[in-house]
Amino acid sequence: MPTIQVPERMNFSAVAPKVFKAVLALDAAARDGLDPVLLELVQIRASQINRCAYCIDYHTSDARKAGETEERVYQLSAWEESSLYTEKERAALALTEAVTLLPQGVPDEVYHEAARQFDEKELAQLIALIFTVNAWNRMNVATRKTPGTP
Repeated sequence: MPTIQVPERMNFSAVAPKVFKAVLALDAAARDGLDPVLLELVQIRASQINRCAYCIDYHTSDARKAGETEERVYQLSAWEESSLYTEKERAALALTEAVTLLPQGVPDEVYHEAARQFDEKELAQLIALIFTVNAWNRMNVATRKTPGTP
């Protein structure tokens, strides 16, 4: 089956290296203290919502390296209907969706469940991770970063 080449619009890291390095630093800070598998699930889910093919490709690969199973990666877009995720993961995924789809706001029940599952520092890190992956998604979607490119 022939594939369609979607041309990249810009090499953002080359054109705006200071901004790119700042987002890299933010990304490293946001990951601090979070479970590697959980953080990849969050990043994949936000990337699915934002339709960032590059980020979905990147984070599914990293999730597998962190020990995530194929089945859980495949069911992530339907996590609410799946029995494969823990209460803590479900709280993180619900918060990811609420923060990513911000025009609807973050419902109190979603925030409170996340606060029940994560201590305050972890919750702050999780929120930082979510807004950071959203920044990456927007950067890569706007510039059409192609999966498989460095």
